[in-house]
Amino acid sequence: MKAVRIHDYGEADALVYEDAPIPEAPPDGVLIKVRAAGVNPVDWKIRKGLMRAMRPLQFPAIMGSDIAGTVALTGPLVTRLKEGDHVIARVDGAYAEFAAAKTDAVAPAPTSIPLSHAAGIPIAAGTAWTVLFDSANVRAGQKVLIQGGSGGVGIFAVQLAKLAGAHVIATTSGPNVAMVKSLGADEVVDYRAVDVASAVKDADLVVDCVGGETLKRSFGLLRKGGLLITIVSPPEEALAKEYGVSARFERGNMNGIRLQEISGLIDAGKLKVVIEKELPLAEAKAAHELSESGRARGKIILRVA
Repeated sequence: MKAVRIHDYGEADALVYEDAPIPEAPPDGVLIKVRAAGVNPVDWKIRKGLMRAMRPLQFPAIMGSDIAGTVALTGPLVTRLKEGDHVIARVDGAYAEFAAAKTDAVAPAPTSIPLSHAAGIPIAAGTAWTVLFDSANVRAGQKVLIQGGSGGVGIFAVQLAKLAGAHVIATTSGPNVAMVKSLGADEVVDYRAVDVASAVKDADLVVDCVGGETLKRSFGLLRKGGLLITIVSPPEEALAKEYGVSARFERGNMNGIRLQEISGLIDAGKLKVVIEKELPLAEAKAAHELSESGRARGKIILRVA
């Protein structure tokens, strides 16, 4: 099969489109013919070696984690999936024509959107769900600020927080204000035109999808006792103590049951997937460069078949 692999950590030109062995379906899993793979910021961080402590690679390594496709083969223990099913999954080795996954990481794909678009769901939607409901325990009536509301995780965080009944404020740049508003945000702040600190005060929860100076400035936007969760890097404990808030770093926790709930929300018209760009698998380098630029609005997709 064709796949995009790296043979060592490096820049985007380390990505090589080449032949690779087709993986075997595990006894309790499936082999999936990949229609499309989602591109996430964690992909280029792994490629550059920034995640090697948490996600060490064995080279050559096929990149990527998000897929949408059809079941090509089932393991002998599998009964809930069958050949031909349209599915989405969180896997190791998504940038390829075939990928293997255990069934607990697989769910039916939503039927109301193109299958290729469904590849943008697992990591981003799973991270937003983890932050809002596993970590922050968001409830109706809370004031929630999403820093970076137009990014891959941000678009899902805005929608899911709103579905939970929160008052949702999101930051983005001017060209994306209307799009983020269309996702259900109660207030959208153009951070290039407005001082966010003057527009947002006493939030119960800040979800930081940006990092850097945005993360540091987020502490002052919370009420005393509020919670800051960042998906970018560990926050400074000293700042949390100074502002009288809690702060922590979270990663996504995705499984097939959660994916199935998200697919259901999409088919019910309650959740949207926003696609920035679709590129052929062979152009993974360009996809990584776009993701790394930080200018993508929504998800970047690699078309595989």
